Amino acid sequence: MQFLIVMVVAAIFVGWIGWRGFEVISLNQKLRDNETIANYPYQHRVLRVEGRTAVMSALHSYQRSAREALATLHPELRLASDGDRSWQRAERDLAHVQALAGSIILSSPGISRIRWELDSNWYHLTAMQHQRAGSH
Repeated sequence: MQFLIVMVVAAIFVGWIGWRGFEVISLNQKLRDNETIANYPYQHRVLRVEGRTAVMSALHSYQRSAREALATLHPELRLASDGDRSWQRAERDLAHVQALAGSIILSSPGISRIRWELDSNWYHLTAMQHQRAGSH
């Protein structure tokens, strides 16, 4: 009898984990289905769902400024002066795409909040690609 109870609890847990994985996959598909988001050089995505909160990837936080994020995303901006309109346009585009991604996810049933989390992995992978490109 104890074995049966343990198996039922384990099955429920595995089912819950599977459902959460499916939920994240379907939320990310909604983002990919949006042309503006899909065509942006950085792909905002849902990392996980915690209750009614979707945790989404972001390029900037208190750890990394939006300016640093944009210089990584658009290396050509590093040569532009601070007052250059290219910076303003890039900042506006990033803000627009991030807000759009958030609104798409918030329109999903069961999601009532977004928490943005710095995508440290993206920075790591980007730095590795630049190192690899520089070594050739």
